[in-house]
Amino acid sequence: MSGARPAADGRLRCPWGLATEDYLTYHDTEWGRPVRGDDALFERLCLEAFQSGLSWLTILRRREGFRSAFAGFSIPAVAEFTDTDRERLLADPGIIRNRAKVDATLANAKVLAGWEKGELDALIWSYAPDPAARPAPRTLGDVPAVTPGSTALAKELKKRSIRFVGPTTAYALMQACGLVDDHLADCVARGGG
Repeated sequence: MSGARPAADGRLRCPWGLATEDYLTYHDTEWGRPVRGDDALFERLCLEAFQSGLSWLTILRRREGFRSAFAGFSIPAVAEFTDTDRERLLADPGIIRNRAKVDATLANAKVLAGWEKGELDALIWSYAPDPAARPAPRTLGDVPAVTPGSTALAKELKKRSIRFVGPTTAYALMQACGLVDDHLADCVARGGG
């Protein structure tokens, strides 16, 4: 499997980050950086669920459309969405119009609106593993798709009525939100670089 490779600037990056300019910017400025706050984590949870079965680039390029369609991913605002909003979302070409994913997002917002402020943040971050116990991956082959922690997080979310988050989606969330640092050992962005 491939290790870190040089970008046009000569600095080493994770190979997936070199595929497009959108990926490079996301790789260098967002992926693997800590994300905190209930609404910010709700957004990432939703986007990872929408990505399921698709390329992340598809979601990344529609992120502003998602933000606009879902009221900036404000949990209280989305929890108040009506059937009219649901139909609007299913007709919106700026997002992925998958009925099951839209319905899960709306249902999840209703559930999360009943949680205490900071509860989603605390729950998700409680599954962050000890970074000292995880060696830095040297190649893409060293990066798992699922871990015991992501499986446990997915089970806990499901137990709390959060839909459309399996172990793979939970691990993608953990990677994207900085719970784990899966930038390759030689990547300039490792450790928030």
